[in-house]
Amino acid sequence: MKKVHALAVMASIGACTQASAVDLKAGDWTVNVGGIVNAYYTGVSCNGDAVGGLALGGRALGCGGEDHRTTIGNGLLPSGLVTSVSSTQGGFDVTAKIGIYVATATDSAIAQNSTVDVRQAFFTFGRADLGTFKLGRDYGIFGANAILNDMTLVGAGAPVQATQRGRVTLGHIGAGYSYLGTYGQIVYSTPKNDAGIGFDFGVMSPVSDTPVIAGPRYSTRSSPQVQARLSFAQDGFKAWLGAKTQRFETQTPGASDLTMNGFEAGASYQLGAAGLLVNAQTGRALGILSDADQGDVRSRNFLVQGTFKTTDALKLGLSWGRSANDDNTVGTGGLKSNANLTAGAYYALNSAITLVAEIGQTRSKGFGGATARMNGGSVGGIIFF
Repeated sequence: MKKVHALAVMASIGACTQASAVDLKAGDWTVNVGGIVNAYYTGVSCNGDAVGGLALGGRALGCGGEDHRTTIGNGLLPSGLVTSVSSTQGGFDVTAKIGIYVATATDSAIAQNSTVDVRQAFFTFGRADLGTFKLGRDYGIFGANAILNDMTLVGAGAPVQATQRGRVTLGHIGAGYSYLGTYGQIVYSTPKNDAGIGFDFGVMSPVSDTPVIAGPRYSTRSSPQVQARLSFAQDGFKAWLGAKTQRFETQTPGASDLTMNGFEAGASYQLGAAGLLVNAQTGRALGILSDADQGDVRSRNFLVQGTFKTTDALKLGLSWGRSANDDNTVGTGGLKSNANLTAGAYYALNSAITLVAEIGQTRSKGFGGATARMNGGSVGGIIFF
């Protein structure tokens, strides 16, 4: 399962500025080399019933099959090296970026940690009056604002042990919003007008589902996945509407084809030291960790968050998210909902390093009434360079 990189320093999904990155001039080009490294001590304990499906608060996923477990690994972000170039060529602003990411923790003290994830490789061109075109591999549009504004992006959020070893924790993925995904894509973004309104439209390479529960299997059709977002930003207030759709073709005899449809609405407001975020998603076959990974089911995701900067260096926050399935279909494995509550403290030691402490609970419920809980905490830090 793939996760996000240094989204915390993004101005948008397509444009990233690393803190303290190194800029090199080569003729008309500026070469930027930066990255991110992080590590968190996470400890969890699990109790309650056995809940099927992608139950993030259950013993199997939350505690990696144990009652208690400890990991020192990545938080919601992996570690990585990001290289980008920029120039003005023929009247167009041109950029290109490649991001290479790795995980910190494994289950072995001697095995090579050599698996790398090149999840970004794209270029853009545009003008202030024309807008910007992006071509290549990058994160999706749908769900980007939810994870960009999640306070646990620079922490751990839900410290799910089954994903942290060899990968990352989940933040509020699957317990507040669906993962935004990584796609081959062509995206057009309009210039922001004087009112602060902009529009992003993208065609994505269609993906097959990655189911984890027994049920119908689906593959891609010839038509691409389509994602779009309408956004507004003015004086500390941001709002957005998003949508995505893709047609899946069944690979299981007797089952019907499936069309994924997702809709999103959200807003954030920063007033001085206080910040508020609300985001909601609803749709069919949205999935939790990947598109349609629960098959043909209608689901809803909701995230609410409040933060407050007590000083220039220290920010405190409380966030709650819930992802719920409307129907007990085969693909859900009986899972009704995942919810996560996280309280966190984020201290900027300097311009590059942020120290983090979080505590929280992830709770999973089944349609049959079963409930599982994972209590967890994390402490560690992250550096952007």
